[in-house]
Amino acid sequence: MTEFIPGPSAEHATPDAAAGAPEHPEQRTPTLLEQMGGVGGLVSSAVPSMAFVAVNPLAGLQAAIWASLGVAVAVGVWRLIRREPLQPAVSGILGVAVCAFIAYRTGEARGFFLYGIWYSLVAGLMLMLSVVVRRPLVGVLWSALNGSGFGWRTDRRARSGFDVATVVWAVFLLARFGVQHYLYDVQQTDWLGVARLAMGLPLTAVAALVTIWAIRRAARVAAAPS
Repeated sequence: MTEFIPGPSAEHATPDAAAGAPEHPEQRTPTLLEQMGGVGGLVSSAVPSMAFVAVNPLAGLQAAIWASLGVAVAVGVWRLIRREPLQPAVSGILGVAVCAFIAYRTGEARGFFLYGIWYSLVAGLMLMLSVVVRRPLVGVLWSALNGSGFGWRTDRRARSGFDVATVVWAVFLLARFGVQHYLYDVQQTDWLGVARLAMGLPLTAVAALVTIWAIRRAARVAAAPS
């Protein structure tokens, strides 16, 4: 139980206190999404990979590796200058470094895509499994990122919206794995880069719209009188 501490009397109160304004307004804890830099931060973490895909067909593997690493560092410097969270930039640098290392070790540009290919498979299967166990990951992650709680899990209608959104993400990721794994096997590196771009932002945009629908559906269900 919170202890009640009486404030100053009216005759000694400051103008703000007398008007009812709190002397020490409560500081809101930033959500995890805000700590990660918001939507802009998430987008900037993907830019270095796009640089690799663009440069490799034009200048080769070495130039593409250096271009992607250079863009990743540039994003970090830009966010530092703007005093924005560096976590997205750090994630981008680490992700590009892992992909570049794989490409360097294999000696093939297509090695740059291996991590993303197998990530798509693992993530897609995890998403499907989360629906089976009635904990759709889209809802779980959204609640964790925004601190909105997990009350939607007890309502079938709200949970079904997150089920749909989770399945959509899973289908897109598994389709991405199937297409890109085939192109990797047949050594179509240029088409592999095209597929990564074509199945990246467009499919993500569609899945994001479905996610927004699921979130709004859950909010309406939560606000509806019981």
